[in-house]
Formats: sequence, structure tokens, C-alpha cells
Amino acid sequence: MSTANAWVLTDCWTMTRRELAHWRRQPVQVVIGLIFPVMLLLMFGYLMGAGRGIDGEYIGFLVPGMLALTMAFGLESTMLAVTQDLGKGVIDRFRSMPMASSAVLVGRSTADMFQSALSLAVMIGVGYALGWRWNGGAGALLGAMGLLLLLRFAMLWLGIQLAMVAGKPEMVQAVQILVWPIGFFSNAFATPESMPGWLGAAVEWNPMSATATAVRDLSGVPGQLSGSWAAENAHLLAVVWPVALIALFFPLAVGRFRGLSR
Repeated sequence: MSTANAWVLTDCWTMTRRELAHWRRQPVQVVIGLIFPVMLLLMFGYLMGAGRGIDGEYIGFLVPGMLALTMAFGLESTMLAVTQDLGKGVIDRFRSMPMASSAVLVGRSTADMFQSALSLAVMIGVGYALGWRWNGGAGALLGAMGLLLLLRFAMLWLGIQLAMVAGKPEMVQAVQILVWPIGFFSNAFATPESMPGWLGAAVEWNPMSATATAVRDLSGVPGQLSGSWAAENAHLLAVVWPVALIALFFPLAVGRFRGLSR
């Protein structure tokens, strides 16, 4: 590894440790981020669950969908952290230091990925407590976790770019509304076949739907890779969609961050 690359990695890890240190000072925020998707799982599983168009037990369909949907939760905390640093002048101090310009954003996203992995572990534990079981084997489980975290990483850079555009913490709530349709207009709770034709077609091409379908297939839920082209190629789309989002929003966010110093 070259000296320049080692320098960048060191800077990114330093900023990651800075973000992780905030967990000790703001434990309530971390706990809320873990509990919120669990509440949704319980709500849809027991209060609102029925599973429109679902063959078999709904819990087997719901939990993988909720794992995918969890990857869209908590983006507002990252967006708020970015805008608060901008507003307090913290970013100006970092830019005056001899460090990689991308380290601040990469450190923030890396810390978020740690919490996302923890959220997945909590959700899987709750799913098992509700009677859900993983039937796809250890290799399939690792593959599913990789797809879920890849989706989260893509959603993070979408959120960071929106935060950079918003600029102020008070604008985050308005801007984050743009992220929620990606999660809820998906097949997390019901099959596209049970929806009106135009809505079901749109839902099938949602990046969240591709990941949810792939995770369900890996978990052993039958019949996931049949029907439309999007369903039959869900594993491919579960990789292509996040990679495309990262390729678009990572350079946009880093470029906008660098432009703040001009």
C-alpha cells in the first residue's frame, strides 16, 4: 500500500473513531435507532399483518423485508450530524488540517455502518423470537448480510448528498422525506402482485425490493425468483442498484464537500 493511501485510511479511521465516540455521549439516540425498526416489525407482524398476496407464514416474508427496510432507517441522524458539523464550523477546522478531504464523510459513513450491522443483528434476534427461521445456510446468510449492508452504504451516500444540499439541520426533516418513498413503496410488506398494476410494476424496480427479494430467496422463502424480469434477476439488481447509487452520489457528495472550501 502506498504512503498516500495509508495516510487516507488513517484519516478515515480517525474520523470514524470520532463518530463512534459520540455513541457514549448520545446513547439514547443509538438505542432509538435500534428500537424503531423493531417496533415496525412488531406492528406489521401483529397489529397490521395479514400479508396481502403471501403464501405461507407472513413472518417468513416480513422479516427479510424488514431487514431491507431497516437499511433506510436512521439516515436522518447521519444527515443531521453532517449539517450540524457544517453549521458549527467543525468542518472548517478539519479542512484547515493536513488530512484527506474525504475522511470526514467516510468516517461518518463507516461509523453508521457499524450501527447498521448492529441493527441487523438485533432485528434477526427479534425475528427468531417471533418464530422466524433462516433456512438458507451460513453462506447464504453472509451473502444476504453483504447485500443488506451494500444497500445501506448506498443509501448513506444518498443521505449525505441530500444533507449537503440542505445545508442546515432544520432543513433535514424536509429533505429526508425524499428518502422514505424508497423504503415504503417496496415489497417489504406485501407482494407487487397484490397491488394495482402500475404500482406493482414500479415497486418491482425499487432498489429496496430487489434486496428484499434476494434476501428472502437466500433465507429459503420459496417462489421469490419467479414472475417478472425484476424478480427473476433480483440478485443481480440487488448489487447493480446500490453500486449505481454509490457511483452517482459518492463523487457528488465528496465534490460538494471539497467545494465548500472554495
